[in-house]
Amino acid sequence: MTGTLSRRTLLGGAAGAVALTAFASSAARAATGLRVYVLVVDGCRPDEAAGAYLPTLRSLAAQGTSFAAARSITVAETIPNHVAMMTGVYPNRSGVPANSVWDPALGEVRDLGLPTDLRTSTLLERLPAELGLATAGVLSKDYLYGVFGERASHRWTPEPMLPITNHAPDVFTMGAVLDAIDDHDPALLFANLGDVDRFGHADLTGWSIRLLRTLALIDTDAQLARFVAHLRRSGLWESSVVIVLADHSMDWSLPLSLVNLAGRLDDDPLLDGNVQVAQNGGADLLYWTGPPDTRAEAVARMRQVALAAPGVLSAHDPAELRLGTNAGDLVVYCKAGWRFTDPTVISNPIPGNHGHPATEQIPFVVSGGHPTVRRGQVSSVPVRTLDVAPTVASLFGLPAPAGGWDGQARTEAFTGALVGN
Repeated sequence: MTGTLSRRTLLGGAAGAVALTAFASSAARAATGLRVYVLVVDGCRPDEAAGAYLPTLRSLAAQGTSFAAARSITVAETIPNHVAMMTGVYPNRSGVPANSVWDPALGEVRDLGLPTDLRTSTLLERLPAELGLATAGVLSKDYLYGVFGERASHRWTPEPMLPITNHAPDVFTMGAVLDAIDDHDPALLFANLGDVDRFGHADLTGWSIRLLRTLALIDTDAQLARFVAHLRRSGLWESSVVIVLADHSMDWSLPLSLVNLAGRLDDDPLLDGNVQVAQNGGADLLYWTGPPDTRAEAVARMRQVALAAPGVLSAHDPAELRLGTNAGDLVVYCKAGWRFTDPTVISNPIPGNHGHPATEQIPFVVSGGHPTVRRGQVSSVPVRTLDVAPTVASLFGLPAPAGGWDGQARTEAFTGALVGN
């Protein structure tokens, strides 16, 4: 059951179901006294998180545990990494390997922004269903709002939605976060702040002074400060665990540092007209659509053509990356300072991109006022975005899903054993 987030408004179901859920939620909350807030600063780089423009994030890191070796999962895009945070599993189990894939049923490349694209369970519906704890989704981007659907107990419809960027500015998103806390007091709140990413994509000075990016960082930090002040003012800080991380980072390229694989593939007689390309900024997903009996030969040729292109870093079998069948037959990464532009040379004019390994490093901070949070620690333990779900689940005592977690509960961030361990 999902409620639309608006001030002092709650959508209920049948009276008996509401009473039962409220009783279970109250009992569980009384036992733990815990709230967990997962805030994603979309596209933030580790150097930015430690820099001058994010003092609130630096303060949160000083009051908690910062993971210096944190990375996104591949492909380093928004949708798969947000899905990883809430599922704790790799894309071969979630069904979401990238932002964009080739959809053979539609005969076109599309974003994975439908509720049916996500094929496994998430914390957003499991906490209410199994423990009676309310959850909230406050997601600034249209495709994130779409892919998570009505899984959360309460969800915000992102507005106002800016044209072209298809996201709600952080000032409105944070307003919705604070409303959700006041109106529903969720045990778990999952939020995406999209400005740093969206302005970073468009920043023509990204390879030098990063003017737009810097302005976005300053404003996003102001929103984080609003959030912390609100928790302290409302008396929730002492019962809160706050996880702040990015889904990926960002890399900038000069106008001519681009790779167009589609044209090169079509120049090959075997591949011409038989390969579809789903472009994901720093990663291309290649799909063989020709005769099945020539697939092996074709994929080998696709790899050969891709690796011969200037700016290409590597090519991989999606299975070795645990991406699943949605990722096609070959995943190709570009080098740092380059970007893919497919199917044509003008398909991707934006200078800021991600998806390739150069954009996998992310900030990952566990903080908050809860007494179990370990203070002032920097950990070198390798962590990934898919560690968020098992960490949150362990805090609430939620068991692993069928098939177990692919991620790991980050007990290093806490002074005592987690509830579920």
